[in-house]
This record gives sequence, C-alpha cells and structure tokens, in this order.
Amino acid sequence: MPEHMNVESFNLDHRTVAAPYVRLADAKQLPAGDVIEKYDVRFTQPNVAHLEMPTVHSLEHLFAEHSRNHSDQVIDFSPMGCQTGFYLTLAGQWDYDDVLALVEATLRDVLAADAVPAANEVQCGWGANHTLEGAQDAARTFLAARDEWSTVTA
Repeated sequence: MPEHMNVESFNLDHRTVAAPYVRLADAKQLPAGDVIEKYDVRFTQPNVAHLEMPTVHSLEHLFAEHSRNHSDQVIDFSPMGCQTGFYLTLAGQWDYDDVLALVEATLRDVLAADAVPAANEVQCGWGANHTLEGAQDAARTFLAARDEWSTVTA
C-alpha cells in the first residue's frame, strides 16, 4: 500500500469505487468554527472512462451557475483533473440526502438549459471549449443512475 498522502483522494483506492456516486470526501472545521464539506461527485468509472474536456468545462459552468439557485451554501464546483467527476464544496454541515437533492435539482436544470452560461471570450478563459449537448448527455446518464449514487464501492 502506498504511503498516506495529504490529499484525501490520493488515499482512495480508485479500483474499488463504482461510479456514478456522490460521497463525502472531506469535512473541515475552520478556526472560527465554520464547517465546509467537500463531496466527490463521480460521473465515470476511474481508469475506465472519462468525460471529454468540453463536457467537463460546460458541466462546470452549468452546475456552478444553477446550483446557486438552490442554495447559497455552494462554495465551489471544481472539475477533477482526471476528468471523471467534480468536487462540490459546501458551507455548513449537510444532511447527505439534501446534498443528493441539490445535485439532482441542479442536473435537472442542466437538462433544461438552452445555453452554457458565460461560454464566451469575455466571461471565460476558453469560451470556445464548450458543449451543451455533451453536458446534457452526461447529466442525463448521471440522473438515470440516481438510485446508485449512495453506493460508492461495488
């Protein structure tokens, strides 16, 4: 077994997980007492499949924008470099079912979207690198597996 790493996901055996899933990856209490939670929102099976970068980029924009319509506790929605999912960072201590409801509601917004927010040269560093269709296909696939989101390992 490799040595313990500082980054939580580097200590996760990616061979044992079964995507898609949503799991609490980390929770921290800040010095002032505030809590932040980071969720691993895994769309594809690690080392088997990945999302193409325009899909990742568009999901990032869509989720980041639309999730904030459902909660003011969304801090960030960040893509994983491996292109298999995202980290959803939230303020406060969340009930897991409420996190799943937030993810589901936001992905339903993705399906209803008619454009990727801020997909232009003024608001984005690579405005041409987007695909609404790809983001909606990924959201549709993830939503179709809704009953499996709580199962992290096979």
